[in-house]
Amino acid sequence: MEKITAPRGTRDVLPEESRSWQILEEKLRSLAHRFGFSEIRFPTFEEVALFDRGVGDTTDVVQKEMYDFYDKGDRHIALRPEGTASVVRSFIEHSLHAKGLPLKVYYIAPNFRYEKPQAGRLREHHQFGVECFGAADATADAEVISLGATLLSELGITDTELHLNSCGCRECRKNYHAALTEYFSTKTGELCETCNDRLSRNPMRILDCKSEICKRISKDAPKIVDFLCDSCRDHFEKLKTCLDEIGIKYTLDPMLVRGLDYYTNTVFEFVSGKLGAQSTVLGGGRYNGLVESLGGPETPGLGFGCGIERLMLTLEAEGKLPGGRISPDIFVAYAEADAEIFSHKLVWELRALGVAAERDTTCRSLKAQMKYASKLGAKFCVVIGGNELSEGKANIKDMESGEMRECALSADEIKALIGGLK
Repeated sequence: MEKITAPRGTRDVLPEESRSWQILEEKLRSLAHRFGFSEIRFPTFEEVALFDRGVGDTTDVVQKEMYDFYDKGDRHIALRPEGTASVVRSFIEHSLHAKGLPLKVYYIAPNFRYEKPQAGRLREHHQFGVECFGAADATADAEVISLGATLLSELGITDTELHLNSCGCRECRKNYHAALTEYFSTKTGELCETCNDRLSRNPMRILDCKSEICKRISKDAPKIVDFLCDSCRDHFEKLKTCLDEIGIKYTLDPMLVRGLDYYTNTVFEFVSGKLGAQSTVLGGGRYNGLVESLGGPETPGLGFGCGIERLMLTLEAEGKLPGGRISPDIFVAYAEADAEIFSHKLVWELRALGVAAERDTTCRSLKAQMKYASKLGAKFCVVIGGNELSEGKANIKDMESGEMRECALSADEIKALIGGLK
């Protein structure tokens, strides 16, 4: 019978890898809490209209990459391709604006995009994201960027560069769109089919095209920074001043627009030199107007997303991937059949006291049990036989040093002894 494998573009996180994920997720949660962000959770699937209106129907995400289908109630549903639109939907649906602003939330959740699987880019990938609602000032932008910078720094990721740009507001983008349309209209014979369609609908999306030909044409296109209104220019200058004040270095990148339609004003990416073509480790920006476009009250917003798999690749490339297996504090072995049930009871009592205890459940010989204890990486081991049961005492072995310590054969005594030896 042919074996069934995981779908293309997905992967299993195996037991030997899961500890790295747990350590990283614990770090992400701790850092988010330090910066004042609370966790939000949302469904894996949403109405397609949410992403059409929120992300933008001219983006690659919606046009080419979204997993969408009709459910049994004939509702048009999509597996979530990104997190921000879902957070905004929840923000509006539950009237979170009425609970005091700014509201700062984070999430760790899977996203789904149908694209060519490659290193750091899977069809099911996991994302750490932060979103801030109700703060329009550039200092909020600097705070969100500083969270991203702190995350990378505290993980030991040093080979990154912050790219920074402003996409302007809707008003100053009108003139920019006109200039882009004029420029690209002379290149229609060279642009890809998708970009020719974008030309009349949203010419800024051409700047984000993955086609090498379109990338080459875009290099000489007008730059958004030359079309910023006074308010957007002042916002951008204040952001740069804030970053300068806290020592966060950046590179101005006039071609950076990000791949989603909702961005306004600030856009940014932290780029690694060790990930090849998929070099962005963390990216985001401001999205004033998104809440209103989805039916909510006028509310400024901003945030960023960070792919967990890509973060893992970056840590691995720099030799800083956290890990280490989870090992029991103590392994309880039994030397005789009479001690088997007692060992079962002792392990249960130790676990009830908060001790990570393990025993054999496959009827191994004592010698095989000891090998198994070593394989598990148990810190201590106790062997229980007839003598130990009759005397009520046992010898606890330190598996690293080989040192033996005697104690009463009770869960409380054993916990106290190994706690003092750690």
